[in-house]
Amino acid sequence: MESYEVLLERVKEKHSVKTSSGERFETPVFVISLVGNKTYIKNFEDVAEKLRRSKEVLAKFLFKELATPGVITGQELILQAKVQFRLLQEKLQSFIERMVLCKECGKPDTHLEHHGRNVDFVVCEACGAKRPVLY
Repeated sequence: MESYEVLLERVKEKHSVKTSSGERFETPVFVISLVGNKTYIKNFEDVAEKLRRSKEVLAKFLFKELATPGVITGQELILQAKVQFRLLQEKLQSFIERMVLCKECGKPDTHLEHHGRNVDFVVCEACGAKRPVLY
């Protein structure tokens, strides 16, 4: 007769539940706090690093999309308005789709190249595709 541990392992193998989607890239999640009429994004620098974009580029995008001013202080971003978590995550997803993921192969292995005065390109390191960024 098999031991309890062996039987338990067999059940776990047969009925295992995936905890991740299997994708290498997972959308980061903002950690926010609402204080008065301000929204503090506590892990702003970490999110920008995971996306391989500068804090300034991500902040500029959020300021325009949310139509609110703000300031970067150390590792956090302070928005001068109350912004709900769900809306911030939607805007972050929009940023990822427009400025991080490659339109050709869908991979996140991209970087920004600055050409000229106001023209940035998203360049894919996986497939070599290059496209202009529309802010």
